[in-house]
Amino acid sequence: MIRLPQLAGRMESEIFFEALALNEAVPTGLAAPVAPGSEELLARFSEELATAFGARRDQLTELGRLLPGAAQAVAEVASLPGVVQSVLTGTIKPNAIEKLRAFGLAEFFDVEVGGYGSQVYPKGAQLLMTRARAAEKYGARFDENSTVYIADSARDATAARTGGARCLAVASGRSTVSELRAAGADVVFEDLTDTAAVVAAVDRLTLAAAG
Repeated sequence: MIRLPQLAGRMESEIFFEALALNEAVPTGLAAPVAPGSEELLARFSEELATAFGARRDQLTELGRLLPGAAQAVAEVASLPGVVQSVLTGTIKPNAIEKLRAFGLAEFFDVEVGGYGSQVYPKGAQLLMTRARAAEKYGARFDENSTVYIADSARDATAARTGGARCLAVASGRSTVSELRAAGADVVFEDLTDTAAVVAAVDRLTLAAAG
């Protein structure tokens, strides 16, 4: 590749197709023409990506780390009555599950109702579909007053508004506190180290639904 797409807050499918578009017009021999939006091509890419990631799974704990307070926040929020936690991520599903397992978090998430980067939909649309899948599985209503999207990018905060959810944003990625607030996040934290404050924020953001 000669040019790289933007990565923060994006789905693997978006990144993949934008990378193809950005590099399609480079000199002959450096890139082959492709059919934009090809689902077959995305499926092939996702399969190869999962295989390559799985072969390097040991590096997750060798080179990666959990952000401070993340494990405690996930565990405590999971203990709230009526809470269903899932994943809405730009990572493809097999790789997202590998990450959760590597750091001992898989037990706190229902990965079957989540949204992943192998699907050709923006995050806002995926959030709507995730809510629908959770409602069907659990026989409960997950509307904007009972759904909290924990995000770390301005794009995620925008997706929360599009997909009908409150947004608790954490400035642990490339977006600053002010950028997250400007994007519409309801609550913004510098990090997740104050577990009690995170749990209280989730509880507060869903108070209208509980009432």
